[in-house]
Amino acid sequence: PYYREAGLELSAAGSGPGRAPFDEAMCQVVEELRPAVVSFHFGLPDEALLERVRRAGAMVLSSATTVEEARWLDARGVDAIIAQGVEAGGHRGMFLTDDIGAQPGLYALLPQVVDAVGVPVIAAGGIADGRGIAAAFALGAAAAQLGTAYLLTPQAGRSAIHRQAVRAARDDATRLTNLYTGRPARGLLTRFMREQGPMSAVAPAFPLATGAVDPLRAAVEKRGSGDFSLLWSGEAAALARETDAEALTRQLWDDALDCAAGLRAGMAARAG
Repeated sequence: PYYREAGLELSAAGSGPGRAPFDEAMCQVVEELRPAVVSFHFGLPDEALLERVRRAGAMVLSSATTVEEARWLDARGVDAIIAQGVEAGGHRGMFLTDDIGAQPGLYALLPQVVDAVGVPVIAAGGIADGRGIAAAFALGAAAAQLGTAYLLTPQAGRSAIHRQAVRAARDDATRLTNLYTGRPARGLLTRFMREQGPMSAVAPAFPLATGAVDPLRAAVEKRGSGDFSLLWSGEAAALARETDAEALTRQLWDDALDCAAGLRAGMAARAG
């Protein structure tokens, strides 16, 4: 019905995946460019490819959404683990389970992962200001990873539709959905998500759903509508700031230091 509404033939749907796993071709790019860091989502590639990434000199990171996943990654020698809370925008990094109801929020997950592994832990999910960064460090994170906070910066390259949706976002604006790719991902609520999900048992398996949705999204976006757009965003979208990315980064750092100093002073006063 949506294709008919958009004036599309069903033959416009793509038959192939919109994404591909880390494979020989991607590994060759890593070996050629020798990046300092290679970060994986959905677990790790097979051991032969992973060893080639290491020999190229890259630090290896990967995401964990549970303590079990963090331990699995630690046992396979990653250099750091990204603890991804349920608040995070985009795809869940889950790979040992498909139960999204079991994924903890960041500030419950983070200290448990820190206690369970022997490598540095990077906090991700719902962090969008200095307070969130300071809280992550207080819970044992070695670093904080922010994405949604930058969606309104010019360097993010987001579409006008995406930017407008972020500007209008409130604390209840996002949902987890599998409609767009076949795997759970958090984004701003759209008509498509309201009418067909946001989670649906009939969504094509990852990553095949992308081929079905993309022609529809593109056709409707040409009319200025985001009814079928991928508006990935974390729960803290309302905290995103419309400023230059470098200026935002420096401000976040300064605010985090101020918050951390205030926290230490408060603890010292209570101890005294």
